[in-house]
Amino acid sequence: MKTPRLFRKSGLLLVCLLSTISAPSLYAQADKPINVSGGLISGTATSDGTIRLYKGIPFAAPPVGALRWRAPQPVVPWSGVRSCVTFGASPMQTNPAPFGPWSAEFLIPNEPISEDCLYLNVWAPAQSGTKKSPVLVWIYGGGFGSGGSGCAIYDGEAMARKGIMFVSVNYRVGPFGFLAHPELTKESSKGASGNYGLMDQIAALHWVKRNIAALGGDPNNVTIAGQSAGSMSVNCLVASPLAKGLFTKAIAQSGANFARPNPSLQQAEAGGLTVMKALGAQSLAELRAKPADEILKKGQGGIRGPVIDGYVLPQSIATIFAAQQQNDVPLLTGWNEDEGMLMGKPKTAEEYRQQAEKQYGTNAAAYLQQYPGSTDTEATRSQLDVSRDQIFGAQNYAWANVQAGQGKPVYVYRFTRKIPATGDYAQYGAFHTGEVAYAYDNLKFIDRSLRPLDKTDDELTRTMSGYWANFIKTGNPNGPGLPQWPTYNTTQKPVIFLGDTVKTGSLPDGARLSFLLGLMK
Repeated sequence: MKTPRLFRKSGLLLVCLLSTISAPSLYAQADKPINVSGGLISGTATSDGTIRLYKGIPFAAPPVGALRWRAPQPVVPWSGVRSCVTFGASPMQTNPAPFGPWSAEFLIPNEPISEDCLYLNVWAPAQSGTKKSPVLVWIYGGGFGSGGSGCAIYDGEAMARKGIMFVSVNYRVGPFGFLAHPELTKESSKGASGNYGLMDQIAALHWVKRNIAALGGDPNNVTIAGQSAGSMSVNCLVASPLAKGLFTKAIAQSGANFARPNPSLQQAEAGGLTVMKALGAQSLAELRAKPADEILKKGQGGIRGPVIDGYVLPQSIATIFAAQQQNDVPLLTGWNEDEGMLMGKPKTAEEYRQQAEKQYGTNAAAYLQQYPGSTDTEATRSQLDVSRDQIFGAQNYAWANVQAGQGKPVYVYRFTRKIPATGDYAQYGAFHTGEVAYAYDNLKFIDRSLRPLDKTDDELTRTMSGYWANFIKTGNPNGPGLPQWPTYNTTQKPVIFLGDTVKTGSLPDGARLSFLLGLMK
């Protein structure tokens, strides 16, 4: 039996990868330096002069040496005009290699990869008079262990041509971004450790607040957006008191933290002790003296991403939202039809049934009604569906229900377009990360020899990028020439389906997702 859409790569959530492909450059040197935190910068401009691009702007000091595993520090000033024409290094991670549905255009560049990675990029549309442009801050995914902003499918020119200032930011990942340790907690004035990657994101938002007006952006109209671990990051930022006042809207594509508890500080510190042992270090000073490559090679165990540290995240995400202590912003959220993943060979129908009985006990029969497995084919389908729902669907569904239940605006989508593909790629359908190029009007970067896109894809990207642009500008995705997207509510559960056709309807598996959430508590 050929397994449909089966992801065989180990490392759950190492899923939002980046691209090395880029369109032919249409940029020439921009003519006017801009003063930002640290000094003057110059960039490039499109040949028609309508878009300015600044790549590799530092928003914090390099987190190296004594600054490894510390909160991001202020930018080190420079003299003269800094030429910002190339992307900064991707954060420390293993070298990219294609797997699953992700071909070359979804991978980070092979180099540079470095601890010195705290840079951001800005695509700035031409200004009309004194009016400032709405701002989008993009946060990449990668399971909190990989990713970077220098990616073609994260290119910001198309959105800039829709009047939006597009900002993509780097943040530390893996043991460099999320290592907690008792000694790190002790040295911190906040009594916390482990959320350095989230603090990088917050530092980038502070940079935007201070500097984006100089580039033509509106610091009071900022949307944060992300996919996969980037979407989970958006969820954390909406929950964090440290991000208060730094953004006005949120877009969360496939990821949140409601039914999957983040580790406590104590649990994360235990993981840090495991890392120290694996590296043969006796103290924090010895850990900081270790080469980055050695930490990358030996220091992955026990690192699980964001931590309930009592500072960046005072309590669990669900607790913060239940108390209505989150940052109150409109939300656009959803997930993809075929983004389930399996590690290794799928279980047979009998193995699947036995696992359900062992895992869910008296709830097993009800579980098997929701996710049936009477045949091997049906069992494989259900394994993929439950994987999708546990990791993504139920998380964003829970967030949408909390948001709507508190009377706050939320718009929910389901991306269903089975993206055209050849060979082995054809089995993956509406795969994880597949919606990104559509939402940000970047199909031009997709390898057409592997994915023979057609007019349906062109129309879908026009519609989706229109929705996203409207939401970034106003907090409402609707606008002229687009099918009406209803506000979500917990009764009818109306969503918009983004596929071969764009249509609205009730969420078809709301009852199943509610059941699964009950099991995950």
